[in-house]
Amino acid sequence: IVNAVAVLIIACPCALGLATPMAIMVGTGRGAHAGVLIKNAEALETLEKVDTIVFDKTGTLTEGKPKVVSITSAGNPPAISKHELLRLAASLERASEHPLGAAIVLKANDEKLNLSEPANFQYVPGQGVRGTAEGKSVAVGNSALMRAVGAFENETTVSVARHAGSTEIYVAIDGKYAGSIAVADPLKPSTPNALRELKAQGIRLVMLTGDNQATAKEIARDLGIEDYKAEVLPAQKAEIVRKLQSEGRVVAMAGDGINDAPALAQAHVGIAMGTGTDIAMESGGITLLKGDLEGILRARKLSQATMRNIRQNLFFAFLYNSIGVPIAAGVLYPVFGLLLSPILAAAAMSFSSVSVITNSLRLRKVDL
Repeated sequence: IVNAVAVLIIACPCALGLATPMAIMVGTGRGAHAGVLIKNAEALETLEKVDTIVFDKTGTLTEGKPKVVSITSAGNPPAISKHELLRLAASLERASEHPLGAAIVLKANDEKLNLSEPANFQYVPGQGVRGTAEGKSVAVGNSALMRAVGAFENETTVSVARHAGSTEIYVAIDGKYAGSIAVADPLKPSTPNALRELKAQGIRLVMLTGDNQATAKEIARDLGIEDYKAEVLPAQKAEIVRKLQSEGRVVAMAGDGINDAPALAQAHVGIAMGTGTDIAMESGGITLLKGDLEGILRARKLSQATMRNIRQNLFFAFLYNSIGVPIAAGVLYPVFGLLLSPILAAAAMSFSSVSVITNSLRLRKVDL
């Protein structure tokens, strides 16, 4: 009876039950202190295995605060002045929530232009906006939208003054090409260093953007990203993530906008910028409070440390049981005449739990 009680006490799987949840609890707490919010344990576990990270450009790699850098009117002489081009474009963009549209409106306000109320406003996903301003049909967007409204056959037929890394927004008035507005969104200061570190860890980096090919190529080259996709429609982002997963890759998606939400949900790990939209943060398993890409490095380091800690805890728990149970059952009695009393078994069981908890608490000291 004494042996049976000792075995029952020492075999109590307290240490085993504490091994994983304790490490995850301490790990998520440490992450919160470092500005990395872990929504679920699965995201923390999977991040360690990620070998491909897909980045949305605007608001993730860049600050998400674009500014107008130039305005070009079409024609020689121009059919419309730069101020009039900006005023009509801004009048239409007032109804838009896109960051590039906000930059155009901000520029018009800075120039103290009188904006009118738009009518028949229509947002065309991945292309731009169209509607009526002051009785004129206005379209503001990329080359795909221009082709859709018949403003020009292809982008090469239009002479624009390109700025390195800027996004060219075309304006059509009454179905005719009127000019372009170049908008630049500066990179976040931490972006280049964070991408270099991730690349050094052997992670494949993929950039997605709705910008044209020339702009995307310029930005990707500056960041050292070989794999990029330009003129990506919002609905295509999740499909690209799905395609990478079908190749056997463990994919993380980093984004901040409403149109990133499906891709964030599709990825093995969704990483949302805390500076982005609520729906993006809801779709992601990890949220970076500062919207800083170095947060991905911190999250990955935390994931590796937490999983290593869990493995150590499980090792301690299994080792304790594999040694303790035979002794409690009396394996030493035939040779040494020793039996383990239930009191000592209870002390040993408590010690095993304390050792697992103590090891988990070491995660609070992880340098992120």
